[in-house]
Amino acid sequence: MIHPTAVIDLRAQIDPTAEIGAYVVIEGPAVVGSRTRILPHAVVIGHTTIGADNVIHSGAVIGDEPQDLSYSGAESAVRIGDRNVIREHVVIHRGTKAGSHTQIGDDNFLMSNAHVAHNCRVGNRTILATGAVLGGHVQVDDQVFVSGNCVVHQFVRIGRLALLRGLSRTSRDVPPFCLMDHTHVVRAINRVGLRRSGFTTTQIRALQQAFVHLFKRSTNLRTARDELAAQPHSVEVAELLEFIRESKRGVCFGPRTSRSPGDDTD
Repeated sequence: MIHPTAVIDLRAQIDPTAEIGAYVVIEGPAVVGSRTRILPHAVVIGHTTIGADNVIHSGAVIGDEPQDLSYSGAESAVRIGDRNVIREHVVIHRGTKAGSHTQIGDDNFLMSNAHVAHNCRVGNRTILATGAVLGGHVQVDDQVFVSGNCVVHQFVRIGRLALLRGLSRTSRDVPPFCLMDHTHVVRAINRVGLRRSGFTTTQIRALQQAFVHLFKRSTNLRTARDELAAQPHSVEVAELLEFIRESKRGVCFGPRTSRSPGDDTD
């Protein structure tokens, strides 16, 4: 199952059921799990652990040094779960500090030329479309869709089932269940994504009403959040409120015409 032209480090641990294609390079004490396929010309470096049933396409580079000026050769890692599809020329960098790591969960789809920087945490069942860029320490929660050529600033968190439209960018946290475009502007609830994930009409309507209360009024976001928290609300709305409360960078804006001056500093 290992092509004769592949170059495999003696320290690497390759499951007997894994498939290693032509001209693959595995350098360092990497671990490749059962039934994982690494296709021609992919490169796996360092302390990279890859689980079961993954498919890594040609030209992908996993586990190389982080693009971080503070990196000084520390021993760090990449950890990849199960059943991920990593397409052509995806780049996933290892952590910056000693003992740290970059994490990819299960059942994710990383399309061509996506970039996952050092110390990112990507959950489960996410999609990073072609050219999507995650800066260092970004956290992507479950079932997020990051569209083509989106740019996510370092240390940003993207909440569950959020959708970033193509060519958008954000340096602020993206609330769960929301649809974002342009520069960290949330436009609406991600209704299509919610329906596809099995949310009921009642659940979606509650989130829509919460979105209007939070992002489509002239009230300061903190005030709107506290008002909504004081009212009876669903579990999903509680998740949205908790995300806003925990945000360290501040969350995305509503449409510009509905923001008050205080929202920029909330």
